[in-house]
Amino acid sequence: MGLTTRYCPDCGQDQPFGQPHQASCPDAPDGECLEWVCTGCGGALIIGICFWRPELRELPPGRVA
Repeated sequence: MGLTTRYCPDCGQDQPFGQPHQASCPDAPDGECLEWVCTGCGGALIIGICFWRPELRELPPGRVA
C-alpha cells in the first residue's frame, strides 16, 4: 500500500493516506485506484480524475439520482 499525506477533513489535520487495493482496483476499468483511506480515522477520499463512459452521462428515463 502506497502512502501519501493529505488533509483529512474528518480528523481536521494532515494525516497519512493509503490505498486499499494493493494490486489492481476492481472498481476502475483501467485498474488505477483513485481511493485513498485515512490511516487515522478511516475517512476516504477520491483523488484523481474520473473518466466516465459517455453512455453513463444521463440516467435512463424514470430514474432518480
